[in-house]
Amino acid sequence: MIAEQPYDEEDPASEEEEASRSLPEKPVGEVVEQVYATGKRKTAIARVWLRRGKGRFSINKMTLDDYFNRETQRMIVKQPMRLTKNLNDFDVIATVEGGGKSSQADAVKHGIAKALALFNVEENRSVLKKSGFLTRDSRMKERKKYGLRGARARFQFSKR
Repeated sequence: MIAEQPYDEEDPASEEEEASRSLPEKPVGEVVEQVYATGKRKTAIARVWLRRGKGRFSINKMTLDDYFNRETQRMIVKQPMRLTKNLNDFDVIATVEGGGKSSQADAVKHGIAKALALFNVEENRSVLKKSGFLTRDSRMKERKKYGLRGARARFQFSKR
């Protein structure tokens, strides 16, 4: 049997270690060069870097038009920037993996919205929150159940 050691009160050394491990507070009004955010949708995960620029998009080292063939997907990716009127103010660099093209477009949109909210908290956050761009869409594929053909679909019934 292992002997239990008595629980000591907080050790002052451990408090200092925890304080040093936490991220330093960003002073209000400090100019930020680049912001990073992660967006998710279904199984697609997008890592998004936002920096001041001329409105260029690079997704998996391809242009927006080359990566997303459909106009609706390109429109979805640009929605948060159009809403905050920042379409030509920032360059977007994103790496996205998993899921299909539509889920990837939604994941990039979510990442851009989170990055814009971090860039200018006072103006952008409330606008993006009201439009629902900062909320992760938690809907996922429902699992197949045993005894059924799919998640809810049953096998064909034969009376005779």
